[in-house]
Amino acid sequence: MDWTFTLETFISLVAAIPLTLQLAATSILLGAFLALGLALLRLSGVRVLDWFARFYVFVFRGTPLLVQIFLIYYGLSQFPAVRHTMLWPILREPYWCAVIALTLNTAAYASEIIRGGLVSVSHGQIEAARACGMPRFMVFRRIVLPLAIRQALPGYGNEMISMVKATSLASIITLMEVTGVAAKIISETYRAIEVFIVAGVIYLTINFLLTRLVHVVEYMLSPHLRAPRLRTPVQGESK
Repeated sequence: MDWTFTLETFISLVAAIPLTLQLAATSILLGAFLALGLALLRLSGVRVLDWFARFYVFVFRGTPLLVQIFLIYYGLSQFPAVRHTMLWPILREPYWCAVIALTLNTAAYASEIIRGGLVSVSHGQIEAARACGMPRFMVFRRIVLPLAIRQALPGYGNEMISMVKATSLASIITLMEVTGVAAKIISETYRAIEVFIVAGVIYLTINFLLTRLVHVVEYMLSPHLRAPRLRTPVQGESK
């Protein structure tokens, strides 16, 4: 392995990390709000809303993300009605098309994770909160949602890792994130092994740090799992 070339490749790929993180963070954040809305539609008890959410999840989980990116980036531009709307300045940009596709895709998966977390909250805790006089929205905000987040966090952490890796598909629509820069270097040097090894190490490092962050948040939300601290006896106090 040529270590000089590997170092130069690493420096080039590191410069593309901000775009990768921006794509992942934006899609995960927007997807979380959309996923919460879809989960609430599933649990609303209204059949029309429930079936709409089911159909959405079925479509976006059942089709490849790459196809969704192509349909949004290449497909929508074929309709004159789309090109003459105020959304066209957004839909003609590869970055925003990638963000929209990633957001819609992750929302479908995350909605089921969040729904499972909401369903896991015991009915007894909800009844206890209502017995204390809490209104419905306060019960959801202070009891149901925090407990649901704690239950859904491990699964949602896996989804966030998947979205970091899914940003590599944005290179197909000319975005020069880590994979896009790697493909460009390979096309110029024909040295795929070194380039993809460096790219893999970068993705592995990002996901390792993301995993540690999820574990820290999970630890903060689980006080009952922490070992109790032993109080140091004061001088003169009996042990």
